[in-house]
Amino acid sequence: MTTGASSTSLPAGPHALITGGGTGIGAAIAQGLAASGHRVTLMGRREGPLAEVAATLPGAQWVTGDVTDAESVATAFRHARAAHGPISVLVCNAGAVVSARFETQSFDVWRQIMAVNLDGLSHCASAALADLRAAAAGRLVVVASTAGLKGYAYTSAYCAAKHGAIGLVRALALELARTRVTVNAVCPGFTETEIVIEAVAKIQTRTGRSEAEAREELAAFNPQGRLVMPEEVADAVAWLCAPGSGSINGQAIAVAGGEVM
Repeated sequence: MTTGASSTSLPAGPHALITGGGTGIGAAIAQGLAASGHRVTLMGRREGPLAEVAATLPGAQWVTGDVTDAESVATAFRHARAAHGPISVLVCNAGAVVSARFETQSFDVWRQIMAVNLDGLSHCASAALADLRAAAAGRLVVVASTAGLKGYAYTSAYCAAKHGAIGLVRALALELARTRVTVNAVCPGFTETEIVIEAVAKIQTRTGRSEAEAREELAAFNPQGRLVMPEEVADAVAWLCAPGSGSINGQAIAVAGGEVM
């Protein structure tokens, strides 16, 4: 376990913890919530990216931790509270995907994908739940995927995990409906992140297409003909975390340009 913090003064707003906060969508969410006055904690496995993002945000801190390990999550959350106080906003963004035909995919890979995308969500929600209940406006936001709303070939484990994540969101939203906590998911389509860069490389290897052609194949899922930008997902998350979003609960909001689910 390692921790760190930026040298700038601490904002006065609620404490938001973002898993997978060192890159891509997670980093964009951290930037958006910091801009709206949240005290931000970034959590992830790699110290370097976390420290780099935190250094750009007022009063931000970072903690290393593995969402697949409940004890690691509990320890990371304790360190986060020690610096920034109780967690009022939890954004579960950490994720992983492996592309393979179902019949060639090992059970170890299946468990790996489930552990990051679904078990990790359970570990983090459990570790933060008491704080969220006590908050004036607790917010749990899961960064799921359009893969939680429909199927995609060659990503069976990821689709199954993200469907499970949305199911958990809907169940928790009902369980907590009489509290001050809301539970929602945002479901990005193909987004300009490391995961898409890896997907493009695999398409090139498998088909012999150029990088531009591979990117065009992924962008074609979006009726707008483009990849989603991380900042667009971050804006949706920021809206769900705002004080006025208290009636938005149990939703899975697609950020995908109108892709049919």
